[in-house]
Amino acid sequence: MEKKDMEIIARLVTENDSLKKYVQQHQEYESQLEEYNSRLHLTSEEWMERKKIQKLKLAVRDKIERILAQHRRAQGKQASS
Repeated sequence: MEKKDMEIIARLVTENDSLKKYVQQHQEYESQLEEYNSRLHLTSEEWMERKKIQKLKLAVRDKIERILAQHRRAQGKQASS
């Protein structure tokens, strides 16, 4: 994510419980992926689990992006009023 988005998230996370939950999940998935990525070899089960976590992380990122888009639309409406 861009630095600008990270700044918005840092502000909104205190106001939006859903966003806070998604950011925490994203960080957990990132930590799990780092664990798998640090290994030289993965079993087929580990490889499949890594793929599953990647998909979950992407889904959570999409949810975060939707919240950011809603925030931007709301900010745009306020600015034009």
